[in-house]
Amino acid sequence: MGIFSVYIINKAGGLIYQYDHISQRPEAEKTFSYPLELVLKLVDDKIVVAFGERDGIKVGHTLLAVNGISLEGRYLQTDGQDAMEIIAAPENYPINLKFGRTRLTTNERIMLASMFHSLFAIGSQLSPEHHSSGIEVLETDGFKLQCYQTMTGIKFIVIADPKQTGVEVLLRKMYEVYSDFALKNPFYSLDMPIRCDLFDTNLQQVIETSERQGIGNV
Repeated sequence: MGIFSVYIINKAGGLIYQYDHISQRPEAEKTFSYPLELVLKLVDDKIVVAFGERDGIKVGHTLLAVNGISLEGRYLQTDGQDAMEIIAAPENYPINLKFGRTRLTTNERIMLASMFHSLFAIGSQLSPEHHSSGIEVLETDGFKLQCYQTMTGIKFIVIADPKQTGVEVLLRKMYEVYSDFALKNPFYSLDMPIRCDLFDTNLQQVIETSERQGIGNV
């Protein structure tokens, strides 16, 4: 069981806070000789495995690092070299490549938060019940998403293991932390991104306690 990540979305649909508690994205690292046994392609300026699976590397995995240097899209973070050009050159072999699930960029997280905000509103409008809430729970085999919306329209979202219990209690505890360490902070502006060390620390403590105790003694 575990809490994967949390999101806070303001009433306009803007992402004001995001925290990854557990990285549920397995990574696979291997040293390859020339020619490369995998077929790679560019998708949204990221290098993705199109064909070939081995040693935990699967089709759809994204190239994360080359020779220990992390990538920003298709380019090395250190000097901006194109990783596709490095991989294509025989003189660069043997070469160490790390693959894994795609890491969301800040812009992608902002876009997804806005999309969920819209889906939440659509769910409320489609409901046959008057004054129905929007989407509160989405569950899959690999994770569950649970949302709590306050009276002022702030949405607290937790993405957790499907077996994790006590998520509803955690969501309300997150609201308490938000009220105590964001809203009462004289330097915080309402509906703006939350940047406060005390908020970070107390939120992490609440999440860790929720994971340990499971049900409700957060």
